[in-house]
Amino acid sequence: MAATFKPPVTVALTGASGAQYGLRLIDVLIAANHEVWVMISKAAHMVIATETEVTLPAQPERLAAALSERSGAAAGQIRCFGREDWMAPVASGSGAPSAMVICPCSTGTLSAVATGASNNLIERAADVAVKERRTLVMVPRESPFSPIHLEHMLALSRLGVVILPAAPGFYHRPQSIEDLIDFIVARILNQLGIEHQLMPRWGEDQLSASTTKDG
Repeated sequence: MAATFKPPVTVALTGASGAQYGLRLIDVLIAANHEVWVMISKAAHMVIATETEVTLPAQPERLAAALSERSGAAAGQIRCFGREDWMAPVASGSGAPSAMVICPCSTGTLSAVATGASNNLIERAADVAVKERRTLVMVPRESPFSPIHLEHMLALSRLGVVILPAAPGFYHRPQSIEDLIDFIVARILNQLGIEHQLMPRWGEDQLSASTTKDG
């Protein structure tokens, strides 16, 4: 009997720093039993090799196998698509509905999506998400932002796109880099409406302490 997964979430990694955010997001979505559709740009492969110890092949089938092995995914839970796989469901509005996250999102991808360029499958999938009014979360990682970047973010935000910069907070007193990564991944999951235990929501610690004291 085939496994039954929760609705698919499309995750695209592009060539900005912060590959750890995207990889962790995939792992958490798999643990939450969602089907995950993955696209990794050529530049993102270079960033992953530079920033992490993870080795990922470019060929979609081999990439799906490698991601499944590292995340413990069930058979068929991860699907990967190539740069010009125009028959992928994410390439058309008539494909299965899917929320999409671009994490990390390069400023080049930001520009392409803001102007409707659609030069590759990642950009086309984002264009579809915008035109179909589906959830699209973009996680830019750049500093400082130029007026061009900010204008593109504003244009996309006005279209309903969630702009969620990779800027972790510190009020949860992180003890490791993993805690900082989880801060951003938790924010992404909140936007997707997916329950998680990565970190408490604001006020939960105080509420729990109060309940324990009163009890």
